[in-house]
Amino acid sequence: MRTMRVTLRETFARMLPNRRRAVRRGTLERIPFDDRQITVYLPPGNGHREYPVLFMQDGQNLFDDERSFARHSWRLHEAADAAIGARTAAPMIIAGIDHADDARIDEYTDDDYGRMLLEEIKPMIDAKYRTSGAAIGGSSLGGLVSLRLGLRHPEVFTALAAMSPSVWWNDRVVLSEVDAFEGPRPRIWLDIGWREGRKALDDARLLRDRLLAKGWTDADLRYYEDRRGDHSEWAWGRRAKMMLEFLFPLRELERANGS
Repeated sequence: MRTMRVTLRETFARMLPNRRRAVRRGTLERIPFDDRQITVYLPPGNGHREYPVLFMQDGQNLFDDERSFARHSWRLHEAADAAIGARTAAPMIIAGIDHADDARIDEYTDDDYGRMLLEEIKPMIDAKYRTSGAAIGGSSLGGLVSLRLGLRHPEVFTALAAMSPSVWWNDRVVLSEVDAFEGPRPRIWLDIGWREGRKALDDARLLRDRLLAKGWTDADLRYYEDRRGDHSEWAWGRRAKMMLEFLFPLRELERANGS
């Protein structure tokens, strides 16, 4: 009897690593757009179903280590594969939009970028893929522009991620935009790292408090402080799976499909 138990235990031990390695992988497609590239992640088994699209800023830093500013990307496709494979997030398409290199700061603080995303990039993605709904996200200034566009266009973006957002920009004007917000509240992931400095931490907490005062609750706002997090692709990539799980809860997809 003992021999049988040992044999079964050894058999399961051999099977479990194989199950861990059997995560289905999504695919990446690269689309030239004007003077930049859009990298599109398509979920595993992408076929005839429609998927929500997450429009992410700083596309150079999301998927490819070689293109990343720090030679270490978020590896966002791996986070998406893991969340989808574990059934902790509904499948999604991710469109990583390259920033404008040396003009990045000007671009992310100018209204023309929002116009380009809404009037050119989003229609192009919607025409090329089977899409259903949109979210927007990014980090640092990319997180700030995502938050501002999400607040200005809640009829378009039903969810957004502001990771380590640059709340400081323009005398914290984003706080006034939160105070003036009217409309359907998008689902928001907001985070900050403890190693980003006291000012950044205080700003993120202030933004959280303004959102709560405006009516967001734990149901539609997830605020996360990463004790080990600094202002880097490594830190944002480490939190990416949690962000995707909050923005794309599987239960909502199942409800929409009537299951």
